[in-house]
Amino acid sequence: MGKMVAIEGCQDKYISRGSMKRNNLASASMVTACFVFIVFVFALESNLSIVSKINVSRSITHQDKKRLELKSASKWGSLLLPQGPSPNPQGSQISCDRSHQNYDICSVNGPTTLDPTTSTFFLVDPAPALAEKIRPYPRKWENYVMQRIEEVTISSGPSSPKCEVQHNVPALVFSVGGYTGNFWHEFNDGFIPLFITVHSIFPNQEIVLVIDKARGWWISKYADLLHAFSKQPIILLDNDTATHCFTSATIGLISHGFMTVDPTLMPNSKTFVHFRGLLDEAYSHGRIRNRNNSPSTRPRLMLMSRRGGLGRVILNQVEVKRVAEDMGFEVTVFEPTAKTSLRQAYALINSSHAMFGVHGAALTHSLFLRPGSVFVQVVPLGLEWVAEVCFGTSAKAMGLDYMEYKINAEESSLIEKYNKNDTVIKDPVAFRGKDWPDAAMNIYLKEQNVKLDLFRFREYLKKVYKKAKRFMDKGEG
Repeated sequence: MGKMVAIEGCQDKYISRGSMKRNNLASASMVTACFVFIVFVFALESNLSIVSKINVSRSITHQDKKRLELKSASKWGSLLLPQGPSPNPQGSQISCDRSHQNYDICSVNGPTTLDPTTSTFFLVDPAPALAEKIRPYPRKWENYVMQRIEEVTISSGPSSPKCEVQHNVPALVFSVGGYTGNFWHEFNDGFIPLFITVHSIFPNQEIVLVIDKARGWWISKYADLLHAFSKQPIILLDNDTATHCFTSATIGLISHGFMTVDPTLMPNSKTFVHFRGLLDEAYSHGRIRNRNNSPSTRPRLMLMSRRGGLGRVILNQVEVKRVAEDMGFEVTVFEPTAKTSLRQAYALINSSHAMFGVHGAALTHSLFLRPGSVFVQVVPLGLEWVAEVCFGTSAKAMGLDYMEYKINAEESSLIEKYNKNDTVIKDPVAFRGKDWPDAAMNIYLKEQNVKLDLFRFREYLKKVYKKAKRFMDKGEG
């Protein structure tokens, strides 16, 4: 039995792996056994060659979330073992790759008609009866969320419905019905896999995005970014009633893991820097925006604020802001909400020289920082691994000057509830064990707030200021 993990802002959860059936050859002679073994090896190699029919790179992935939080980082080795590919009786027209741990992807390799009322793609050309079903969301290991993703059917019969809207381009189909509303998941489960899929399968090609469970507010919030992927009108799968025809279709998104674009798996060697460039194209059209249109005299620091009962709040935020201002920073406190305009957020953060905040989904705004900016993640007790996976890796991949301020026991609110020598404080890894039970998860992610040691923080901030000032003096706004 293999397991998996769950992260808040990045979540994982252990999954079970299927077992393989073995046939008993009890009375077979030695010669017969050898012959059967040779046939088995030959068949295995043939099946592996079939998988290559679909042009999708194999990815090794790690996972994330069960309500925005971590759930056991061990046993990721089980994720490196791919599942067996799905056979494709009609492989030339319908093909599905189900060999990846956290996504499936299917293709209709020819003219196809979509009936959105049944979420079904029909082959236009006659073919033997065949149907494939797929849930187009790249977290297939996580049953909890995949139950909310509607299946899309690909059918070769009985007959294709009459086409009402003709599109002379392919369709790319995916769902946003998973962790909709969590900013980290919108990118980790949505826009980064969308970037990978577009550049893996449709490089330099126009497509129509067919999106399931995309509400009006979601389309409005991400309109600029969606437009950067495709200039074609978006089809809302669960809202449309007209049949649509396409030259071909791909259903599903490719993921390379947490906040990752792996250039070795990309046919055109695209990297996370290229994804960051797409954000720049979407929100500033390649122009750096200085929010006051005048040269900076003090490095601008974005202080990311958390409030409410989510945990990981900076309890002495007012004092922290004052220390940063005394250090020489121009400080802006940024507390994003679901209604925050991404265009305005991008302009604000893109013109900053540094960002500072406690681990949480809002730090996904670090994607809006310019390469060379300083990004400081405050890491509460017990969250070293999740901090690196959710934000550290992507920050370094896009060229940020990434730093971590790891709090000590006296800076954690847990010290008020537990003895300093208690395992929960002294050794979080030992306390939570291998499986990150909910109780342990809530302690470190929900119950824990931070109160920074101002003397320690001031000394640490000197290094941050020096780097941010150097970045500003380079003429970077």
